[in-house]
Amino acid sequence: MSDKTSAASALPEYASQVRHSDMDGLGPDGKPIADYRASGSGHSPGQGDAAPLEPHQMALTPDEQDIMAGKKGDLLAKVMKIVVAHGNAFGADKLVDLGGACHTSMYFGTAYMAPLIRIFEECASAGLKAYAPYTVNPRPYDVYNVNNNPKDIELIYEGYQLQRDVDYIHSRLGAPDLNFRSCACYLDEIGNAPPPGTYVAWAESSAVNFGNSALGLRTNRNATGMELLCALLGKAPRFGLMTEAGRRATWLVEVKTSAEPDWGVVGTAIGRKVVEDVPYITGLDQYFGGKLTNENLHHLKAMGSATASSGAVGLYHVENITPDAKAKGRDLLVDGYQTYVIDDAEHERVRGTFDNLWSDKAAKPTHCFIGCPHNTYHELYTWGTNVTNALKERGQEKLAVPMFLFCANVVRDRLVEEHPLLVGEMKRAGMKFTNMCTVSYASMKGFSERAFAVTNSAKTRNYSTVRYFPDDVLLEIVCTGDIPQNA
Repeated sequence: MSDKTSAASALPEYASQVRHSDMDGLGPDGKPIADYRASGSGHSPGQGDAAPLEPHQMALTPDEQDIMAGKKGDLLAKVMKIVVAHGNAFGADKLVDLGGACHTSMYFGTAYMAPLIRIFEECASAGLKAYAPYTVNPRPYDVYNVNNNPKDIELIYEGYQLQRDVDYIHSRLGAPDLNFRSCACYLDEIGNAPPPGTYVAWAESSAVNFGNSALGLRTNRNATGMELLCALLGKAPRFGLMTEAGRRATWLVEVKTSAEPDWGVVGTAIGRKVVEDVPYITGLDQYFGGKLTNENLHHLKAMGSATASSGAVGLYHVENITPDAKAKGRDLLVDGYQTYVIDDAEHERVRGTFDNLWSDKAAKPTHCFIGCPHNTYHELYTWGTNVTNALKERGQEKLAVPMFLFCANVVRDRLVEEHPLLVGEMKRAGMKFTNMCTVSYASMKGFSERAFAVTNSAKTRNYSTVRYFPDDVLLEIVCTGDIPQNA
């Protein structure tokens, strides 16, 4: 939600640093679309909504009807009734059994989460558990590595008074320990990457986006809490992006830049144009060497999270790269699809809309944020190598701007185990590892007044006042402390 929206939709005081909600969508000009509200089902309002016009009742099996009737307990019956009502609202045809594991965005213990916390406290106290161990978004703060100062501590314990309740609920419902908390749950070190075609219930915009697209999973963009109710049931209503029809593309996006594009810029351009429709993207396969690997998946992570935060994209197809596109090619395009071309001129036009939103436009950068979504092992190693080499070439011992590397503890630990000397150099240079949520840190009360951060994440830029720069410019900024005049 923009700070320029009407008084009726003004942000509450605790969220004053948040720029907008991705469910409102941004238009091609980068401004929120008036009266827009995304459904999370892969179709913009008026473009084939999943919600039925008439009262709807999906078909239930005898076993599912028994659960509704309370034959497996009153509490599970409540869960079933909520999930079925949700499915009926969107015209689901049936419930499907879930595989893999849930990923939940219920990660913050603020006061407004109290009603949802009470629901899952009741479930946990009754002994309900998820059908499989599930993954959870990163915590909204890090009192060990970053927020270990009196001011941040005061804000955290005022703002997240229910964090203990959230963490305790997850430990009882079946989540692993805090070392696995990450928005990039699909990384090898975390392990939540089911095979293509698996029905799952995921929340968190970038995780849903990557799971549907790069992994070929079947999930809608669930609101916080719905994914966890589905996990307790082991079932989810099938509609929208979980159906073959709902996964077809209504946009052909042709990337025709003369060189490798800025992935955050391309993702932002696509998200603004298609909002929450499904795009089929061409021209990018040349940058993947023929297949998606652990060494190049960060390109899709960066682009996809930008489509999901500048718009509300829950699924995209990349020709010759993502599973659905490899299997079906351009047959995924519906009749009458629209075309959007991103050439050099369009690429630079979109980049030019990335305004300086700092409260002091002329300030010097004080923080550099890398890892939204969370860093891969490959990204950590690459940044560590590039930064330490750049400092040696300049004869510097320490960065002029501290760099915060956001990642799951298990990903950081792999780097420590495999490259301990490099990690020592990184820490001495002023590179800090943290497992918290980047956007939560950037959205802390008063952050934009006391800190001036830069990032290579279009997602962070879309949600906060943090300024966006490509990797090569960021390397210059953190070494010198200054933003190049031509940046």
